[in-house]
Amino acid sequence: MVRRATGGRGGTGAKAPGVKAARRPELRLPPLEPFDGGELEPDGDYDGLEFREADFAGQDGGGARFMDCALTGVALDETRLHHARVLDSVLTGIRGVGTDLAESTLRDVELVDARLGGVQLHGSVLERVVVRGGKIDYLNLRKARLKDVVFEGCVLVEPDFGGARLERVEFVDCVLKGADLAEATLVDVDLRAAAELDIARGVDRLAGAVISTAQLLDLAPVLAAALGVRVEG
Repeated sequence: MVRRATGGRGGTGAKAPGVKAARRPELRLPPLEPFDGGELEPDGDYDGLEFREADFAGQDGGGARFMDCALTGVALDETRLHHARVLDSVLTGIRGVGTDLAESTLRDVELVDARLGGVQLHGSVLERVVVRGGKIDYLNLRKARLKDVVFEGCVLVEPDFGGARLERVEFVDCVLKGADLAEATLVDVDLRAAAELDIARGVDRLAGAVISTAQLLDLAPVLAAALGVRVEG
């Protein structure tokens, strides 16, 4: 099992009154054994392993469980990981297009410097997850549940949060381009420190989020359009 550091809840510092900070994972991986280099197996059980520069493109690991693992430089192009469980693990420099992680569980996970496109996480559960650095295009989180999640220093291009529930989620130095919040539910979501905030749909779902004054001014035309307000002069 992962040994946890003692201390407080983490988060990014002072919060506005009534805004609860996200709890970050505090991971200390045990000594790891190198992965034997075989292919992923459906419903496979991977515990205390280090996956380094492995190529899992096109493989089927649906229902697999990764616990106390480190995945570094792993290729996940069209990899099927539907219903997977990733627990107490660190994923660094993973890359792939069309990775299927739909209806999966990520708990106490750090995702660092990922390069992903079209990754499917719809219907998934993310709890105590940090996404730090990297770029993810067309991230599908429709109807997912995010609790205590921090997006930090990363670029999210057209992320889809449609119908998702976000609770204690923070965007820190994170670029959000063309975000879709349609039918999403936001609770204690902190967008003030986002480097760029561009909402394509669902600006009316921002109730439950906190934004900065500058962001409010930037979003004013979108908010006005959503409310049916015509601005002239």
